[in-house]
Amino acid sequence: MARILSLWCPNWPITTWRRKNASGLEDGGAAKPFALIQSEAGTRRLAAVDETASALGLFAGQKAADASALVPELHSADYDPTGDAAALEALCDWCVRFSPAVATDGLDGLFLDITGVSHLWGDEAAMAADLVTRLAVNTIPARAAVADTAGAAWALARFGGKRVVVIPPAEQAAFLRPLPIAALRLDDTAAAQLPRLGLTKVGRILDQPRAGLARRFGMGLMLRLDQALGGLEEALAFRRPPTPWFERLAFAEPISALEDLERVTDDILAAMAERLNARGQGARRFVLTFHRLDGRAYSLTAGLSRPGRTPAPIARLLKPKLGEVDPGFGIEVATLCAEEVETLAERQVRLDDDAEALAQEGVAALVDRLTARLGEGRVFRSLPVQSHVPERAVKRGPALSDLPERWDPGKPRPVRLFRQPEPIEAMALLPDNPPSKFQWRGRTHLVTCAEGPERIGDEWWRRPLDQVSSDRVRDYYRVEDAAGARFWIFRAGLYGGEELPRWWLHGLFA
Repeated sequence: MARILSLWCPNWPITTWRRKNASGLEDGGAAKPFALIQSEAGTRRLAAVDETASALGLFAGQKAADASALVPELHSADYDPTGDAAALEALCDWCVRFSPAVATDGLDGLFLDITGVSHLWGDEAAMAADLVTRLAVNTIPARAAVADTAGAAWALARFGGKRVVVIPPAEQAAFLRPLPIAALRLDDTAAAQLPRLGLTKVGRILDQPRAGLARRFGMGLMLRLDQALGGLEEALAFRRPPTPWFERLAFAEPISALEDLERVTDDILAAMAERLNARGQGARRFVLTFHRLDGRAYSLTAGLSRPGRTPAPIARLLKPKLGEVDPGFGIEVATLCAEEVETLAERQVRLDDDAEALAQEGVAALVDRLTARLGEGRVFRSLPVQSHVPERAVKRGPALSDLPERWDPGKPRPVRLFRQPEPIEAMALLPDNPPSKFQWRGRTHLVTCAEGPERIGDEWWRRPLDQVSSDRVRDYYRVEDAAGARFWIFRAGLYGGEELPRWWLHGLFA
């Protein structure tokens, strides 16, 4: 059963502005009324107000001129919704120390899937309290609620009246009953019509026949009720895909020394390896993240060419990168996420194949080290693709992937194929003959022997028929010059067509 934590940050725009402007709005010990203003259809209105301004009767949506007339001492600043959204995403990334699956909720909240991770804090209540306390220390007021469903957690976080609320499994209906109907996240029409019929509490709605409610208020009301009660699942767009392969280490005292980081790397990899080994699984990618006291996180990634779980080789890929981590005032939490997890099949080889098996393992380790040093995507092998056009007949693949098919041995391709063919000046004795000489990059090459042509037509099915012409037909030749160098050149177009044929050099043979 899933457990969802809803985090609500009341008045998020004001909180964000205050954190960006640490000087505050204090005047002789008394807080000044403050509001954020935005232009809407040519009219300046209040987008958000702080506690002092709200106590004086100001509210979001009010005209700025009316607010200034009511409260002449009102201070204001421009509303920055883009900056608020970026700050919420940063908070979402920060919360990965509590759960690997975190999603933004509107403009002022987050959803955390804490299934299977709350025991790291003792229980769900302790986890939610720790999260809210850490935010409060960083001047971010927040409330949290935990429930089986996102809808129930959302409702209790905003209308539960407590800093932390934990709903026991399968008991969300009892906790939702006393809440106002706004806790169901209804559309404006239903939210306005229900109170007119005396349905002001969720409990009164639950007591009504479903058929009548659906007929009167539409299926939107039924959808929200089912999502809150657990009758229908609600899809959440997590910033990272949820994964059960997540480990966390918290420290009694912050750490900063390099040897401590290396020791933590070994410990957390060993914990992950134990879990993977128990399930017969291996992973191709490991993401190790160090969380500092000030909320900043440093992530290090180790990718494997083959699924693995042995801590030692993974640690050898991660430890050279530990020097990139700036511990600041100390690191309090380390998390490890295993991605691309798959079944790790056990292999048995013959005794006389030990040398070959060891060689393969050595190549895999070499590929992993090169990838860690050069970067992902820079160590690969070329794989064939079913295409007539040489530029499309090859793709990048994993360095140790098996070749699913091979090119036609009767039509050899150059070892080095240019990304784009390069133009050359060529001379042929007859129009359809191979060139007798050609000039490339300012140097003339005399052709001593040639093979071809190999005609490659345009892939007409990739473009409209009215764009297919004979100018796209290529005649390829394998030629060798007097110095013994071998080239792959082609003539584009046919004589008698709309344009004169042109010569190109497309690759070099070994």
